[in-house]
Amino acid sequence: MIETRLLRQFIAVAEELHFHKAAIRLHMAQPPLSQAINRLEEKLGFSLFLRNKRGVKLTAAGMAFLETAYRTLKELEQGIEYARNVSEGVCGKLTITAISIAYYESLLNSLRRFRATYPNVKLTIREMPSASQATALMAGEADIAFMRKLPMPPDIIESRLILNEQIVMALPAHHEKARQSMVDLRDFAEEDFVFTPQALGNGYFSQLMALCEAAGFYPRVVQEAAQIHTLIGLVACGFGVALVPESIAHSTLRDRVLFRPIRPVNEQANPSMGLYMNWNSQNASPALGSFISMLDFGAPKRFSDTLLDLATQEDIVRRELHR
Repeated sequence: MIETRLLRQFIAVAEELHFHKAAIRLHMAQPPLSQAINRLEEKLGFSLFLRNKRGVKLTAAGMAFLETAYRTLKELEQGIEYARNVSEGVCGKLTITAISIAYYESLLNSLRRFRATYPNVKLTIREMPSASQATALMAGEADIAFMRKLPMPPDIIESRLILNEQIVMALPAHHEKARQSMVDLRDFAEEDFVFTPQALGNGYFSQLMALCEAAGFYPRVVQEAAQIHTLIGLVACGFGVALVPESIAHSTLRDRVLFRPIRPVNEQANPSMGLYMNWNSQNASPALGSFISMLDFGAPKRFSDTLLDLATQEDIVRRELHR
């Protein structure tokens, strides 16, 4: 291994082509400099300079090695600067997993703000179900997971509720209940339902099941879909009805699907579900710390201040166009 000090001494002599001038430039005596160049040549196994009474001249090998010395020191300086920025959380990489974030403008705005503040942090965003996110987080394959609530080891995983949204009913446009401004879940006991598979998010699945059970029935699931947009497509085709987060109603523009708020069951609070941000508390990534520090962990935000007013599909389109 060649010390960087030797490379800098070699560069000074190569640029000055004079040992005395190079020694003055390096603030050292000439004999130690000459000895240092001799040691460098011994380590390399070839001569760097031609020395005679008329002066000093680079050999062909010396000229080639000068380019290597320049490049090595430049890469080292760039590496040090990059590492310094990583340590300060302004460089590096951050892997984020999330459910369908296209439906969450506030989350997209947070990502946009982070990217603008820390442009040298490489963001990798992977969309996946909550169960897969939990696995990735525990395996160290994700730094941040935006997911539904799942049982996670509290001594390892930090979890914050960042958004709360109502659960609404997605109905085919021709459904008789679609004419109502708000629906009663008990009226759907004999209906066909479309659900996401339990294996992709047990917490989400269990919450919707518990909601139906509170209304006095167990939903008849006739079709499953892993992706929410596919699920909505199945509703549009008449496969059945579906319980979905409120965000889907704001972001899905289909003339064959209508979304209706659900009346509270047995005087309970309006059915809702949360979006949680999870991260490994043992993850020492400065970029992760920078991201967390940008978020406000005060009271979780509601997706909307009131229940959806979705009496007609035209209302959805008009609200989306003017948002």
